[in-house]
Amino acid sequence: MQSKAQTVDQYIDELPPDRKNIISELRKVINKNLPKGFSEGMGYGMMGWSVPHSLYPAGYHCTPELPLPFMSIASQKNFVAVYHMGIYADAKLMKWFTDEWPKHSSKKLDMGKSCMRFKKPEDVPLTLIGELASKMSPEDWINCYERMLKSRK
Repeated sequence: MQSKAQTVDQYIDELPPDRKNIISELRKVINKNLPKGFSEGMGYGMMGWSVPHSLYPAGYHCTPELPLPFMSIASQKNFVAVYHMGIYADAKLMKWFTDEWPKHSSKKLDMGKSCMRFKKPEDVPLTLIGELASKMSPEDWINCYERMLKSRK
């Protein structure tokens, strides 16, 4: 479900009451832990954080006029989603996350390549998501992203 909201606050305001709180809490924990340099905004119908063009002028290779996406959160029809591109691109970070998961949740990890899905708001491990957000600086993400692009050629 993509939102047509133009701002993060508008996105949150449009959420149903049962999702508004967890999305707001996720936003707080990510903003508290994310290294300096990322920009918060809307992209792809979700709220997210990206590397601004001022730090990475090339932008996202698929759509260079957009900044390089890094993390996003969304209220989907049947779950809350947390997207972290670094997990998809960095095997060490993925291993760290999957090793940490059982320390923070008794639930089975429901995860795609870069997306973690939470059916119930109370199942979101906020502390773990905060730790994950802190693991990559914009520079780390740019380097990882460029290595990934080069390996695909």
